[in-house]
Amino acid sequence: MHHVWPANPQSPPEGDSLGCRAGRGQGRRPGATLTIEADWTGRWRLPVLVGSLVLILDQLTKWWAVGALDDGRTIDLFWTLRLRLVENTGAAFSRGEGLGPLIGLLVIGVVVLLVRLGARTADPAVRLVVGAVVGGALGNLVDRAFRSEDGLMGGAVIDFVDLQWWPVFNLADSVVVVGAVLILWLGNLRATGPT
Repeated sequence: MHHVWPANPQSPPEGDSLGCRAGRGQGRRPGATLTIEADWTGRWRLPVLVGSLVLILDQLTKWWAVGALDDGRTIDLFWTLRLRLVENTGAAFSRGEGLGPLIGLLVIGVVVLLVRLGARTADPAVRLVVGAVVGGALGNLVDRAFRSEDGLMGGAVIDFVDLQWWPVFNLADSVVVVGAVLILWLGNLRATGPT
């Protein structure tokens, strides 16, 4: 059986908020600030959103490229920039041709390390960049895992941005490279402190 307690006949002073009363009950003086640690989902909401957005945009651009450029067509945009479909079974810049399964495992390891790095940092900018880099890495991992008739991790990464003076790449590659540079730069800023 539940017991119903009688109401407290003393009412709080006029203008006394619930937060002030709770603070006094916790032994804090009026006007003291209370810092509440954000939970994991709050800290990671934006990085996960950015990573998911990068992954989705990467897959959408690759889907478009496969449909629009599959017949060997090249679209010249300006100067040396053109769009041309290339299937890359190697690593960055088509090195390590045919090592897709090994590269896929390495990417999984790098993603785990990046998530651990992001979890250990208090810097929201680093967490945001880590989210973007993880999204890019997963974009290329999805290609390796599911664009194959040779089994899991036997697929080729879809590349289609061709500068003609640089290896052909995709959105995920761009995000991974720019993100890695930003992580190093932000880490260097933190290590050297303000100048």
